[in-house]
Amino acid sequence: MESIGRRKFMKSVAGATALGASMAPASGNPGSPPSAGDPARTGLILLTTWQWGVKANERAAEVFQGGGSLLDAVEKGINVIEDDPAVMTVGYGGVPNADGIVSLDAAIMDGTRHRAGSICDLHMIKNPISVARQVIEKTSHTTMAGEGAFLFALKLGFKPEQLLTPESLKVWMKWKANPNRKTFWLKSEKNHDTIGMVGTDGKGHMVAGCSTSGLAFKIPGRIADSSLVGCGVYADDNAGAASATGDGDLMTNYCTSVSIVQAMARGASPQEACEDLLRHMVKSDPRNKDGQCAVIAMNPRGEMGNASMNQGFRLKYSTWKDGKNQLQEGPVVY
Repeated sequence: MESIGRRKFMKSVAGATALGASMAPASGNPGSPPSAGDPARTGLILLTTWQWGVKANERAAEVFQGGGSLLDAVEKGINVIEDDPAVMTVGYGGVPNADGIVSLDAAIMDGTRHRAGSICDLHMIKNPISVARQVIEKTSHTTMAGEGAFLFALKLGFKPEQLLTPESLKVWMKWKANPNRKTFWLKSEKNHDTIGMVGTDGKGHMVAGCSTSGLAFKIPGRIADSSLVGCGVYADDNAGAASATGDGDLMTNYCTSVSIVQAMARGASPQEACEDLLRHMVKSDPRNKDGQCAVIAMNPRGEMGNASMNQGFRLKYSTWKDGKNQLQEGPVVY
């Protein structure tokens, strides 16, 4: 897809200079990563949401086994799904908001440094997880949004491009042409998904990442859990890592990921922590039993857990362990 610029961007000299910069996002991590031949490379364990997690895990494992850091692995694994136009809820080809603009959110967190990078409402840059990574590596901030996030990405050499594909444009035009169309609360089977990934390197280092194009036809400016640290992602080497998928507006109100990690810190297994969080949501409001909610978690020992709220939103997830990539279906709490 040919790169394009925004009108506002093309009017600015600074923007024109940024566009001409070469693409050079860093992929560093504190210290030098082990060499590809290091036996520690075999300790990778990954847990990733939905059926596209299989491809994400394969790429993440390839990067890690080639000498990359765990942060590199999670970022590059998620990139595969962001780049896939067939996944219409993440990255390139994502179903747009109510104005026909693809708006992306992502976050990634390093459990060793306890540092996270978060990008909200990013337009025209198809790899928000990589921009979020650069918030960690290049700034002392945690979250960047909207036009500022876009200009930040340009300054680092990311290339702007049209993220609407013919298919996602067709979906939006059909919705727009319907005089009885539903608005921001619209829900459908193609309207909830993210890619969430948690992983450990086999030595206790934890990373969590998440990327999404968000609710289809959402009100412009809406931000949900995926890019909010503690909601869509959280990682702490001392306790574990977690991610969430589903109704992001609902799950933001429960800070799902940090709640799960804190439960593991208190001694709960990843499975117990996931299930208890969903039960708490229903205890506080019984209507949540019908919500679209699913969570994944892993502790520093590589033990995994996941749970879905109900049968209507049952999570498929992919695991990478001992060099084997498996797609499975998770348990339902209600």
